[in-house]
Amino acid sequence: MSLRALMDKRSKLVIGLMGGTSADGVDAALVRITGWGLDTQVEQLAYVSVPFSDVVRARILELAGGSFGGSRELGRMNALLGRLYLDACVAVCRRAGVELSDVDLVGSHGQTVYHQPGREEYLGREIAATYQIGDVSVLCERMGAPAVSDFRMRDMAAGGQGAPLVPYTEYLLYRRPDQDVALQNIGGMGNITFLPRDGALSQVIAFDTGPGNVLIDAVVGRLSGGALRFDEGGRLAAAHPVNGPLLAWLMEDPYLRQPPPKTTGREKYDQAFVEALYRKAGELAVPEGEVLATVTRYTAETIAYAVRHQLPRLPAILVAGGGGSYNQTLLGHLRALLPELQVAVNEDLGLDGDAKEAVAFAILANEAIHGMCGNVPSATGAAHPVVMGKISQ
Repeated sequence: MSLRALMDKRSKLVIGLMGGTSADGVDAALVRITGWGLDTQVEQLAYVSVPFSDVVRARILELAGGSFGGSRELGRMNALLGRLYLDACVAVCRRAGVELSDVDLVGSHGQTVYHQPGREEYLGREIAATYQIGDVSVLCERMGAPAVSDFRMRDMAAGGQGAPLVPYTEYLLYRRPDQDVALQNIGGMGNITFLPRDGALSQVIAFDTGPGNVLIDAVVGRLSGGALRFDEGGRLAAAHPVNGPLLAWLMEDPYLRQPPPKTTGREKYDQAFVEALYRKAGELAVPEGEVLATVTRYTAETIAYAVRHQLPRLPAILVAGGGGSYNQTLLGHLRALLPELQVAVNEDLGLDGDAKEAVAFAILANEAIHGMCGNVPSATGAAHPVVMGKISQ
Protein backbone atom coordinates (compact mmCIF):
# COMPACT_ATOMS: atom_id res chain seq x y z
CA MET A 1 0.00 0.00 0.00
CA SER A 2 1.33 3.43 -0.93
CA LEU A 3 1.78 6.09 1.72
CA ARG A 4 -0.90 8.19 0.02
CA ALA A 5 -3.38 5.32 0.18
CA LEU A 6 -2.43 4.71 3.80
CA MET A 7 -2.98 8.37 4.69
CA ASP A 8 -6.41 8.23 3.09
CA LYS A 9 -7.36 5.16 5.13
CA ARG A 10 -9.09 6.44 8.26
CA SER A 11 -9.05 3.12 10.17
CA LYS A 12 -5.83 1.11 10.18
CA LEU A 13 -4.45 -2.07 11.69
CA VAL A 14 -1.14 -1.10 13.29
CA ILE A 15 1.46 -3.09 15.23
CA GLY A 16 3.55 -1.31 17.85
CA LEU A 17 6.84 -2.85 18.96
CA MET A 18 8.76 -1.95 22.10
CA GLY A 19 12.11 -3.19 23.37
CA GLY A 20 12.96 -1.75 26.78
CA THR A 21 16.21 -1.08 28.60
CA SER A 22 15.82 -4.29 30.61
CA ALA A 23 16.34 -6.17 27.30
CA ASP A 24 13.96 -8.92 28.41
CA GLY A 25 12.32 -9.23 24.98
CA VAL A 26 9.99 -7.40 22.64
CA ASP A 27 6.41 -6.35 23.34
CA ALA A 28 4.02 -6.32 20.38
CA ALA A 29 0.54 -4.81 20.37
CA LEU A 30 -1.92 -5.01 17.48
CA VAL A 31 -4.38 -2.12 17.55
CA ARG A 32 -7.02 -0.61 15.34
CA ILE A 33 -6.41 3.13 15.10
CA THR A 34 -9.12 5.39 13.79
CA GLY A 35 -8.27 8.98 12.96
CA TRP A 36 -5.18 10.89 14.03
CA GLY A 37 -4.21 13.82 16.22
CA LEU A 38 -6.64 14.68 19.00
CA ASP A 39 -9.33 12.63 17.23
CA THR A 40 -7.32 9.42 17.64
CA GLN A 41 -9.28 6.40 18.84
CA VAL A 42 -7.50 3.16 19.72
CA GLU A 43 -8.85 -0.37 20.10
CA GLN A 44 -6.37 -2.98 21.35
CA LEU A 45 -6.89 -6.28 19.54
CA ALA A 46 -4.01 -8.39 20.87
CA TYR A 47 -0.76 -8.20 22.82
CA VAL A 48 2.19 -10.56 23.18
CA SER A 49 5.54 -10.35 24.91
CA VAL A 50 8.21 -12.46 23.25
CA PRO A 51 11.20 -13.00 25.55
CA PHE A 52 14.76 -12.97 24.31
CA SER A 53 16.92 -15.99 24.99
CA ASP A 54 19.46 -15.61 27.76
CA VAL A 55 22.33 -15.39 25.25
CA VAL A 56 20.60 -12.68 23.19
CA ARG A 57 19.74 -10.67 26.29
CA ALA A 58 23.28 -10.96 27.62
CA ARG A 59 24.74 -9.80 24.32
CA ILE A 60 22.37 -6.80 24.15
CA LEU A 61 23.34 -5.77 27.67
CA GLU A 62 27.04 -6.11 26.78
CA LEU A 63 26.54 -3.89 23.74
CA ALA A 64 24.53 -1.37 25.76
CA GLY A 65 27.20 -1.35 28.45
CA GLY A 66 29.68 0.10 25.97
CA SER A 67 32.58 -2.17 26.94
CA PHE A 68 31.99 -4.77 24.23
CA GLY A 69 31.31 -4.87 20.53
CA GLY A 70 31.95 -2.84 17.43
CA SER A 71 30.49 -2.41 13.98
CA ARG A 72 30.42 -6.19 13.38
CA GLU A 73 28.48 -6.97 16.55
CA LEU A 74 26.12 -4.01 16.18
CA GLY A 75 25.42 -4.86 12.55
CA ARG A 76 24.67 -8.50 13.32
CA MET A 77 22.49 -7.66 16.32
CA ASN A 78 20.64 -5.04 14.26
CA ALA A 79 19.78 -7.73 11.69
CA LEU A 80 18.93 -10.37 14.31
CA LEU A 81 16.57 -8.07 16.17
CA GLY A 82 14.76 -7.30 12.92
CA ARG A 83 13.99 -10.99 12.58
CA LEU A 84 12.99 -11.33 16.22
CA TYR A 85 10.66 -8.35 15.77
CA LEU A 86 9.12 -10.10 12.76
CA ASP A 87 8.54 -13.17 14.95
CA ALA A 88 6.70 -10.92 17.43
CA CYS A 89 4.53 -9.49 14.62
CA VAL A 90 3.64 -13.01 13.50
CA ALA A 91 2.80 -14.00 17.08
CA VAL A 92 0.54 -11.01 17.79
CA CYS A 93 -1.31 -11.46 14.50
CA ARG A 94 -1.82 -15.13 15.25
CA ARG A 95 -3.24 -14.28 18.65
CA ALA A 96 -5.68 -11.80 17.08
CA GLY A 97 -6.64 -14.11 14.23
CA VAL A 98 -5.39 -11.56 11.70
CA GLU A 99 -3.31 -12.26 8.61
CA LEU A 100 0.13 -10.68 8.57
CA SER A 101 -0.68 -9.17 5.19
CA ASP A 102 -3.71 -7.36 6.68
CA VAL A 103 -1.49 -5.12 8.83
CA ASP A 104 -1.30 -1.58 7.44
CA LEU A 105 1.61 -0.14 9.43
CA VAL A 106 4.26 -0.99 12.03
CA GLY A 107 5.85 1.34 14.59
CA SER A 108 9.04 0.07 16.22
CA HIS A 109 10.96 1.76 19.00
CA GLY A 110 13.90 -0.60 18.58
CA GLN A 111 16.46 -1.56 21.20
CA THR A 112 18.43 1.26 22.76
CA VAL A 113 22.13 0.47 22.94
CA TYR A 114 23.32 4.03 23.59
CA HIS A 115 21.67 7.21 24.82
CA GLN A 116 23.59 10.40 25.59
CA PRO A 117 21.00 13.18 25.82
CA GLY A 118 23.36 15.95 26.90
CA ARG A 119 25.84 17.56 24.53
CA GLU A 120 29.45 16.47 25.02
CA GLU A 121 32.65 17.24 23.15
CA TYR A 122 33.49 14.69 20.44
CA LEU A 123 36.22 15.22 17.87
CA GLY A 124 35.97 18.96 18.09
CA ARG A 125 32.17 19.24 18.10
CA GLU A 126 29.55 19.32 20.84
CA ILE A 127 27.07 16.53 20.16
CA ALA A 128 24.22 14.60 21.75
CA ALA A 129 23.66 11.04 20.57
CA THR A 130 21.26 8.13 20.75
CA TYR A 131 21.22 4.76 18.98
CA GLN A 132 18.38 2.27 18.65
CA ILE A 133 18.87 -0.92 16.64
CA GLY A 134 16.50 -3.50 15.13
CA ASP A 135 16.27 -3.25 11.34
CA VAL A 136 12.67 -2.83 10.13
CA SER A 137 13.47 -3.62 6.47
CA VAL A 138 12.64 -7.28 7.02
CA LEU A 139 9.22 -6.25 8.35
CA CYS A 140 8.49 -4.23 5.21
CA GLU A 141 9.70 -7.08 3.03
CA ARG A 142 7.71 -9.86 4.69
CA MET A 143 4.59 -7.89 5.61
CA GLY A 144 4.27 -5.53 2.67
CA ALA A 145 3.56 -2.66 5.08
CA PRO A 146 5.47 0.54 5.82
CA ALA A 147 7.31 0.75 9.13
CA VAL A 148 8.27 3.77 11.21
CA SER A 149 11.36 3.58 13.43
CA ASP A 150 14.19 5.67 14.89
CA PHE A 151 11.82 8.03 16.70
CA ARG A 152 14.28 9.80 19.01
CA MET A 153 16.70 11.47 16.63
CA ARG A 154 14.48 14.22 15.24
CA ASP A 155 13.60 15.47 18.72
CA MET A 156 17.31 15.57 19.56
CA ALA A 157 18.04 17.45 16.35
CA ALA A 158 15.59 20.09 17.62
CA GLY A 159 17.54 20.39 20.86
CA GLY A 160 15.53 17.86 22.87
CA GLN A 161 16.74 14.90 24.88
CA GLY A 162 14.96 12.33 22.69
CA ALA A 163 13.00 11.16 25.72
CA PRO A 164 10.52 10.58 27.12
CA LEU A 165 8.58 9.73 23.96
CA VAL A 166 5.24 8.48 25.28
CA PRO A 167 3.76 11.69 26.84
CA TYR A 168 2.02 12.60 23.57
CA THR A 169 0.19 9.26 23.49
CA GLU A 170 -0.51 9.45 27.22
CA TYR A 171 -2.12 12.84 26.68
CA LEU A 172 -4.34 11.36 23.98
CA LEU A 173 -5.42 8.37 26.08
CA TYR A 174 -5.28 9.30 29.79
CA ARG A 175 -6.08 12.98 30.23
CA ARG A 176 -9.08 13.89 32.40
CA PRO A 177 -11.03 17.15 32.51
CA ASP A 178 -11.40 17.21 36.30
CA GLN A 179 -8.30 15.53 37.77
CA ASP A 180 -4.53 15.85 37.60
CA VAL A 181 -3.15 12.47 36.53
CA ALA A 182 0.43 11.21 36.82
CA LEU A 183 1.63 8.14 34.94
CA GLN A 184 4.71 6.36 36.23
CA ASN A 185 6.33 3.80 33.98
CA ILE A 186 8.68 1.42 35.79
CA GLY A 187 10.64 -0.32 33.07
CA GLY A 188 14.42 -0.58 33.08
CA MET A 189 14.30 3.14 33.87
CA GLY A 190 11.50 5.06 35.56
CA ASN A 191 9.70 7.90 33.83
CA ILE A 192 6.77 10.03 34.88
CA THR A 193 4.19 12.07 32.96
CA PHE A 194 2.01 14.73 34.59
CA LEU A 195 -1.27 15.53 32.82
CA PRO A 196 -2.86 18.66 34.29
CA ARG A 197 -6.62 18.57 34.55
CA ASP A 198 -8.21 19.97 31.42
CA GLY A 199 -4.74 21.02 30.29
CA ALA A 200 -3.23 21.60 26.86
CA LEU A 201 -0.54 19.37 25.40
CA SER A 202 1.98 22.18 25.92
CA GLN A 203 1.35 21.94 29.70
CA VAL A 204 2.32 18.29 29.95
CA ILE A 205 5.41 17.60 32.08
CA ALA A 206 7.43 14.40 31.70
CA PHE A 207 10.91 13.21 32.62
CA ASP A 208 12.90 10.20 33.79
CA THR A 209 12.71 9.73 37.55
CA GLY A 210 15.82 7.52 37.70
CA PRO A 211 16.30 3.76 37.80
CA GLY A 212 13.22 1.59 37.44
CA ASN A 213 14.00 -2.11 37.51
CA VAL A 214 17.58 -1.87 36.31
CA LEU A 215 19.25 -1.93 39.75
CA ILE A 216 16.74 -4.38 41.21
CA ASP A 217 17.34 -6.78 38.30
CA ALA A 218 21.10 -6.47 38.60
CA VAL A 219 21.06 -7.25 42.32
CA VAL A 220 18.63 -10.17 41.81
CA GLY A 221 20.91 -11.62 39.16
CA ARG A 222 23.87 -11.38 41.49
CA LEU A 223 21.94 -12.68 44.49
CA SER A 224 20.69 -15.72 42.54
CA GLY A 225 23.96 -16.47 40.79
CA GLY A 226 22.36 -15.59 37.47
CA ALA A 227 19.41 -17.95 37.91
CA LEU A 228 16.81 -15.14 38.12
CA ARG A 229 16.22 -12.08 35.92
CA PHE A 230 13.89 -10.20 38.27
CA ASP A 231 12.26 -10.28 41.71
CA GLU A 232 8.86 -11.76 40.93
CA GLY A 233 6.20 -9.90 42.89
CA GLY A 234 8.94 -8.32 45.03
CA ARG A 235 8.97 -11.42 47.24
CA LEU A 236 12.74 -11.57 47.67
CA ALA A 237 12.97 -7.93 48.72
CA ALA A 238 10.05 -8.33 51.10
CA ALA A 239 12.00 -10.93 53.08
CA HIS A 240 14.70 -8.45 54.15
CA PRO A 241 14.84 -5.06 55.90
CA VAL A 242 15.85 -1.84 54.20
CA ASN A 243 19.30 -0.63 55.27
CA GLY A 244 19.08 3.02 56.29
CA PRO A 245 22.72 4.08 55.79
CA LEU A 246 22.92 2.43 52.37
CA LEU A 247 19.64 4.08 51.34
CA ALA A 248 20.94 7.45 52.50
CA TRP A 249 24.05 6.96 50.35
CA LEU A 250 21.91 6.14 47.32
CA MET A 251 19.73 9.20 47.91
CA GLU A 252 22.80 11.42 47.45
CA ASP A 253 22.55 10.64 43.72
CA PRO A 254 22.67 14.10 42.07
CA TYR A 255 20.37 13.00 39.23
CA LEU A 256 17.41 13.10 41.61
CA ARG A 257 17.75 16.84 42.19
CA GLN A 258 18.53 17.68 38.56
CA PRO A 259 15.54 19.72 37.30
CA PRO A 260 13.49 18.51 34.34
CA PRO A 261 13.57 18.13 31.42
CA LYS A 262 15.94 15.25 32.02
CA THR A 263 16.48 11.70 30.87
CA THR A 264 18.81 8.90 31.88
CA GLY A 265 19.67 5.31 31.04
CA ARG A 266 22.08 2.44 31.45
CA GLU A 267 24.92 4.82 30.66
CA LYS A 268 24.52 6.08 34.24
CA TYR A 269 22.94 3.16 36.11
CA ASP A 270 25.38 0.64 34.70
CA GLN A 271 27.63 -2.11 36.00
CA ALA A 272 30.00 0.50 37.42
CA PHE A 273 27.11 1.95 39.45
CA VAL A 274 26.25 -1.54 40.72
CA GLU A 275 29.88 -2.20 41.67
CA ALA A 276 30.01 1.10 43.58
CA LEU A 277 26.79 0.09 45.34
CA TYR A 278 28.33 -3.21 46.43
CA ARG A 279 31.53 -1.52 47.58
CA LYS A 280 29.48 0.77 49.80
CA ALA A 281 27.42 -2.19 51.03
CA GLY A 282 30.69 -3.92 51.91
CA GLU A 283 31.91 -0.90 53.86
CA LEU A 284 28.63 -0.88 55.78
CA ALA A 285 28.56 -4.68 56.17
CA VAL A 286 25.13 -4.87 54.51
CA PRO A 287 23.97 -8.44 53.71
CA GLU A 288 23.09 -9.08 50.06
CA GLY A 289 19.38 -9.58 50.82
CA GLU A 290 19.29 -6.14 52.41
CA VAL A 291 20.98 -4.68 49.32
CA LEU A 292 18.01 -5.90 47.27
CA ALA A 293 15.48 -4.57 49.78
CA THR A 294 17.30 -1.22 49.80
CA VAL A 295 17.49 -0.72 46.02
CA THR A 296 13.79 -1.60 45.84
CA ARG A 297 13.04 1.11 48.40
CA TYR A 298 15.42 3.47 46.61
CA THR A 299 13.49 3.04 43.35
CA ALA A 300 10.28 3.99 45.17
CA GLU A 301 12.04 6.94 46.82
CA THR A 302 13.19 8.32 43.45
CA ILE A 303 9.61 8.25 42.19
CA ALA A 304 8.21 9.83 45.36
CA TYR A 305 10.90 12.53 45.24
CA ALA A 306 9.88 13.41 41.68
CA VAL A 307 6.20 13.53 42.60
CA ARG A 308 6.75 15.74 45.65
CA HIS A 309 9.49 18.03 44.40
CA GLN A 310 9.39 18.17 40.60
CA LEU A 311 5.70 18.19 39.69
CA PRO A 312 3.72 21.44 39.97
CA ARG A 313 1.35 19.84 42.50
CA LEU A 314 0.36 16.43 43.80
CA PRO A 315 -1.83 14.54 41.32
CA ALA A 316 -5.09 12.91 42.35
CA ILE A 317 -3.84 9.56 41.04
CA LEU A 318 -0.50 8.00 40.17
CA VAL A 319 -0.91 5.16 37.66
CA ALA A 320 2.04 2.76 37.72
CA GLY A 321 2.87 0.70 34.65
CA GLY A 322 5.68 -1.41 33.24
CA GLY A 323 7.23 -4.49 34.77
CA GLY A 324 7.79 -2.76 38.10
CA SER A 325 4.05 -2.37 38.58
CA TYR A 326 3.94 -6.11 39.38
CA ASN A 327 6.45 -5.69 42.19
CA GLN A 328 4.11 -5.53 45.18
CA THR A 329 6.93 -4.58 47.54
CA LEU A 330 7.81 -1.60 45.36
CA LEU A 331 4.15 -0.55 45.12
CA GLY A 332 3.82 -0.90 48.88
CA HIS A 333 6.73 1.48 49.36
CA LEU A 334 5.16 3.95 46.93
CA ARG A 335 1.84 3.90 48.76
CA ALA A 336 3.61 4.43 52.08
CA LEU A 337 5.62 7.35 50.68
CA LEU A 338 2.63 8.99 48.94
CA PRO A 339 -0.35 8.41 51.25
CA GLU A 340 -2.19 11.54 50.05
CA LEU A 341 -2.90 10.19 46.59
CA GLN A 342 -4.21 7.05 44.94
CA VAL A 343 -1.46 4.76 43.66
CA ALA A 344 -3.06 2.52 41.04
CA VAL A 345 -2.05 0.31 38.12
CA ASN A 346 -3.36 0.43 34.56
CA GLU A 347 -5.56 -2.59 35.15
CA ASP A 348 -7.45 -0.64 37.83
CA LEU A 349 -8.54 1.65 34.96
CA GLY A 350 -9.48 -1.25 32.69
CA LEU A 351 -6.32 -0.86 30.61
CA ASP A 352 -3.47 -3.22 29.74
CA GLY A 353 -0.34 -1.95 31.43
CA ASP A 354 1.89 -4.49 29.70
CA ALA A 355 0.89 -3.26 26.26
CA LYS A 356 1.00 0.47 27.04
CA GLU A 357 4.34 1.37 25.47
CA ALA A 358 3.93 -0.91 22.46
CA VAL A 359 0.55 0.75 21.83
CA ALA A 360 2.28 4.13 22.14
CA PHE A 361 4.61 3.37 19.24
CA ALA A 362 1.72 2.20 17.10
CA ILE A 363 0.11 5.60 17.71
CA LEU A 364 3.34 7.51 17.07
CA ALA A 365 3.79 5.64 13.78
CA ASN A 366 0.28 6.63 12.72
CA GLU A 367 1.01 10.25 13.64
CA ALA A 368 4.22 10.19 11.57
CA ILE A 369 2.36 8.88 8.52
CA HIS A 370 -0.04 11.82 8.80
CA GLY A 371 2.74 14.37 9.32
CA MET A 372 1.64 15.07 12.88
CA CYS A 373 4.15 16.20 15.50
CA GLY A 374 4.53 13.56 18.20
CA ASN A 375 7.01 15.00 20.68
CA VAL A 376 6.15 17.14 23.69
CA PRO A 377 8.76 19.94 23.93
CA SER A 378 7.85 20.69 27.55
CA ALA A 379 8.92 17.10 28.32
CA THR A 380 11.95 16.63 26.06
CA GLY A 381 13.30 20.17 26.01
CA ALA A 382 13.09 20.44 22.21
CA ALA A 383 12.84 23.92 20.74
CA HIS A 384 9.60 23.10 18.95
CA PRO A 385 7.28 20.20 18.01
CA VAL A 386 8.59 17.80 15.36
CA VAL A 387 7.36 14.81 13.36
CA MET A 388 9.22 11.85 14.81
CA GLY A 389 10.33 8.69 13.07
CA LYS A 390 11.83 7.51 9.80
CA ILE A 391 9.49 5.79 7.35
CA SER A 392 10.61 2.62 5.56
CA GLN A 393 8.53 0.97 2.85
